[in-house]
Amino acid sequence: LELMLRRLAALPLAEAQECSRKLYEATKNIAPSLIRYTEATDYDRLTRQALKEKAKTLCEEEDQSWKSKTSRGVHKNVALVYVTPDADDRILASLIHSSSSLPMSQCLQMVSSMNRRAKEALMKTALQHLKVYDPVLREFENVDLHFELIINASCFAQMKRHRMATITGQEYDPSLGVTIPPAIVEIGMEKSFMDMIKRTEKTFDALKKHTATAAGYILTNSHRKRISMKINARELYHIARLRGDTHAQWDIRTMAEQMVYLGKKEMPLTLMLATGKDSFVSLYHHAFAREK
Repeated sequence: LELMLRRLAALPLAEAQECSRKLYEATKNIAPSLIRYTEATDYDRLTRQALKEKAKTLCEEEDQSWKSKTSRGVHKNVALVYVTPDADDRILASLIHSSSSLPMSQCLQMVSSMNRRAKEALMKTALQHLKVYDPVLREFENVDLHFELIINASCFAQMKRHRMATITGQEYDPSLGVTIPPAIVEIGMEKSFMDMIKRTEKTFDALKKHTATAAGYILTNSHRKRISMKINARELYHIARLRGDTHAQWDIRTMAEQMVYLGKKEMPLTLMLATGKDSFVSLYHHAFAREK
């Protein structure tokens, strides 16, 4: 709560500062010894703005012909920009390490000398009793996947609930386009929808000239922004189960499926059972068909 009060107070929006004051007034007498440092600090107020100004300078100085390095994998609005090298081997070594008395260095050497079949057998030992409601073992937290997502506001509202992820993001950017719900297309309202989007963006452009920090409020839930999202393999299993399930909202389901698809290309053994809850049983039977 103390951190929330301080960060709200540091935001340039008047409503955020007012929220900080009112929350403080409502709570200060409940635990006065615990809620002490609530004033905005220079670190909270100035750091982000200084970084934006520095980034703007760097971007202006950068040669316009510069091409970004190709990500490991790109699939529609999802890019996998980094993954722990030799991720499968690292998970397998972690499983041996926690189940033995060997040092990690020796576990890694042992795994590196295994053939594909031996590695698969070890991974299946860790997954053979897994049920759809079971989280995978903690060792699966030892490898990371770093994604860049182009995500609309509705989808982001769901994705940011995954607290085990490290998420940072840019401002909503009309140049990234909008997500048109299939239901709008099905009833023939796509043109009307886009007409409203154009009116909204015109208002956004006008507001941005006067109050850049508040202009984004006028944008719709269909507008998009770029976010950076780093998760470990254990959290990707959770996202796959919850967001890749047929009962999940269509947009985040598509995004979760793209994330799993790119992840499996880099760590196929680790993510062999990463899927939505509805398809877990069939995927499990397929993976363990030869074990029966």
